[in-house]
Amino acid sequence: MFGFLRKRLGRRSSGVVNQSPTGSGLLDNAEQFANLVSGVRDYAVFLLDRNGHILTWNAGAERIKGYRADEIVGQHFSRFYPSEALYSGWPAHELRVASLTGRFEDEGWRVRKDGSRFWASVVITAIRDASGEVQGFLKITRDVTDRKQAEEKLRLSEERFRLLVEGVKDYAIYMLDPKGFVVTWNAGAEHLKGYQASEIVGAHFSRFYPPEAVARDWPEELLRGATVEGRTEDEGWRIRKDGSQFWAGVVITALRDETGTLQGFAELTRDLTERRQAEESNRLLLQEEAARKAAEEAAEAIERQREQLHVTLSSIGDAVVVTDEKGIINFVNPVAAALTGWEPHEATGQPLERVLRVINEETRQDVENPVSIVFRENRVVEMANHTALVTRDGREIPIEDSAAPIRGKDGTIGGAVLVFRDVTAARRAMEASLYLAAIVESSDDAIIGHTLDGEIAAWNRGAERLYGYKASEIIGQPLALLVPPDHPDELPMILDRLRRGESIEHFETQRLRKDGSRVDVSLTISPVKDAEGKFIGASKIARDITAQKEEDRRKTEFLALLAHELRNPLAPLRNGLQVIRLAAKHPDAVEKARALMERQLEHMVRLVDDLLDVSRISRGKLELRRETLLLSVAVSHALDVCAPIINEQEQELIISQPDEPMYLDADKTRLAQAVCNLLSNASKYSDKGSRIWLTVAREGQEAVIRVKDEGIGIPPEMLPRVFDMFMQVDRSLEKSQGGLGVGLAIVKRLSEMHGGRVEARSEGEDKGSEFIIRLPTIAAPVEAPSRETVKAPTQAATGCRILVVDDNVDSATTLAKVLNLMGHEVRTAYDGKSGLEAAIEFQPALILLDIGMPKLNGYDVARSIRAQPWGQSITLAALTGWGQAEDQRRSEEAGFDFHLVKPVEPESLERLVAGISAQSA
Repeated sequence: MFGFLRKRLGRRSSGVVNQSPTGSGLLDNAEQFANLVSGVRDYAVFLLDRNGHILTWNAGAERIKGYRADEIVGQHFSRFYPSEALYSGWPAHELRVASLTGRFEDEGWRVRKDGSRFWASVVITAIRDASGEVQGFLKITRDVTDRKQAEEKLRLSEERFRLLVEGVKDYAIYMLDPKGFVVTWNAGAEHLKGYQASEIVGAHFSRFYPPEAVARDWPEELLRGATVEGRTEDEGWRIRKDGSQFWAGVVITALRDETGTLQGFAELTRDLTERRQAEESNRLLLQEEAARKAAEEAAEAIERQREQLHVTLSSIGDAVVVTDEKGIINFVNPVAAALTGWEPHEATGQPLERVLRVINEETRQDVENPVSIVFRENRVVEMANHTALVTRDGREIPIEDSAAPIRGKDGTIGGAVLVFRDVTAARRAMEASLYLAAIVESSDDAIIGHTLDGEIAAWNRGAERLYGYKASEIIGQPLALLVPPDHPDELPMILDRLRRGESIEHFETQRLRKDGSRVDVSLTISPVKDAEGKFIGASKIARDITAQKEEDRRKTEFLALLAHELRNPLAPLRNGLQVIRLAAKHPDAVEKARALMERQLEHMVRLVDDLLDVSRISRGKLELRRETLLLSVAVSHALDVCAPIINEQEQELIISQPDEPMYLDADKTRLAQAVCNLLSNASKYSDKGSRIWLTVAREGQEAVIRVKDEGIGIPPEMLPRVFDMFMQVDRSLEKSQGGLGVGLAIVKRLSEMHGGRVEARSEGEDKGSEFIIRLPTIAAPVEAPSRETVKAPTQAATGCRILVVDDNVDSATTLAKVLNLMGHEVRTAYDGKSGLEAAIEFQPALILLDIGMPKLNGYDVARSIRAQPWGQSITLAALTGWGQAEDQRRSEEAGFDFHLVKPVEPESLERLVAGISAQSA
């Protein structure tokens, strides 16, 4: 951008813009400069005089800073600086530096018109005349707030992670490259292993392993396992810098980029030496206790110790069975008795295999008695998973168990102790958890868990589909990431209610997807408690209600549209009645009023018929009265119905049909209805005097009816939906043409019921449309019905000062006639643009103005009139079929004095005109 300006403004190599030696050079070039950069929107580019006052202002400056040119030109550029910059004299400093060096660059906060701040990149260049004296400055500003925020967020994230890792002293946390060389080293690693970062970074991590582990390639094996599985865990001896060994618990995690390429490994190491020593001490303690008991010679002492042991084991929550050196049971505690079904006195003296039968749940085979393994291998034994105890009555109970030898003082085994527990409840809890997790994961709704601080802790597939984030991207992030910036109070309110233990049901709001788009959702939020009943977070179910909101919106639009379409014909009907009442002695006027009333009544009948057809279609009750039919007969019937509509718009209908007859098995009335609907649509959405083509042809075994127009066309994204019920391509007030949006849906259904199909084509907006019906033909009957000739409809020949503006010609002319008969001077116009021109020329006292009109809607006409000096005293009355509160509010904002809903009562109209006449008198 700056290079482009330099070329166009003749910038010198020294970095200042050259100007003419006269004092007016800057102003001359300012006008050229303003023309040059006026359309630039990505940069604020403007000129300052030598004192910093603004001379020019482009579109980019208006977009970035919020001021229009007429608001800011002539003001000092320091207006854009925050108070702290003004206090320090920073704007003046910028100009001084630019004057001295020719150029000043800076980044910092600036202030928009609305008071909001943005981070700006600024370049100020001095503009000098031929003598080298500063005449002014060129200033270029870019909004780089997004970049600044992204940099700050990344910096804070990296800083928090670095401080977190470096501050941990109880764990060695460090990173390896893909080959196992150390690349980072935290304080915990230095404390645990004795190396400083400068000593170990760059060395291979196998340095921490004993020689025998290195010899069997164990470090590399751990890396290979992490590479394949993503994560590997290990416990074993490791070596410190001073050569001492410690028992370590290690977790190695593979790190990959977005493409799956291995980037290295993260290793976390804990010192478990104390735990291992405690376990070993415990094992030795049990052995010593067993040996002591076995070696006790005094019967009384043995009995006392045995009793103490029995009491202890009886009070343990797990099942305990003790045997002698031959595997004969000599003790069973109450829990073991309850699980096995053997009372203690029955089990005592029995071989362990008889009382304690254990099977593999998967293979159904007996599992070797653990006490036998203890005696054979002289070690503690833990049973494998999937084992079940077979009780005395044949029931199976899943268990976890372990067995340990009881040794005497001389180390000989004098028996064994077996400990086991029923894991049914634990397994059920695990299964319930797995079921719940599966339900959550498979739900179509988004299910999210978060802490009371608003940090996301759980994320299911439904949430991924709804919001676009993967779990790995969003877990740990704040909930605020999903909340639109214009909902600032919503999240604090929700979190506050959750902290009070409240639930939130079906809260409708909006949320942000990953791509920045918004989605309408219904939220149900429930607090989550821990085992102690303390609230620790919340679960949130979010349901996408976009389709529901769209359906509600379409229903609301349809009801408003239905009210509008039913009111519109009522206005000319009531006006016609007034004409008949007031012009009883004028037969011509009465006859014209009667004719227009008949047309409007037919229009209302068509609306009601369309609604009834929609009802029949939705209930599957629409039936065809088929007959062998000449296609030309149905087309001729359709033209008879549509002729008044096309003639009213003075449109030219070009008809092309083949000479050969084409026969269909069809319902003449319904087929004519489909063709008439297409012709009516073509007329409605085309300009007055435009052309419409009706082409009938045979293509193979099909009759093809094409209706083409030069109208508003159909946007590409709307083509697949034009045949949906209650769908209109354009419902804007400028192109309001009436109708309920059901005509094309009826055409589609009627075509399909005749065994055919319909399609829509358009090259886009304002490029016209073409609708094509394809129907199967049948062979000519033996006695062919007579053919009817299709004829193109013929073209129709087309007090108080009051202007009536309405695109409904009947409504406008009848209202004008009523006002004429009341003794007023009246003119009419039939679209917004013509109405504005007539108002300028006619200068009426009262304008009765429709809202939904082509070319220019009523709101815009009213605003244009109120903007003129002569338009301040004119009374503006909206006369429209749009009668909802929002419509009345909009008409008041546009400058209307009254809002009259069609059909207006004659008395109300008379009172309105009388009041204006009285004011003018």
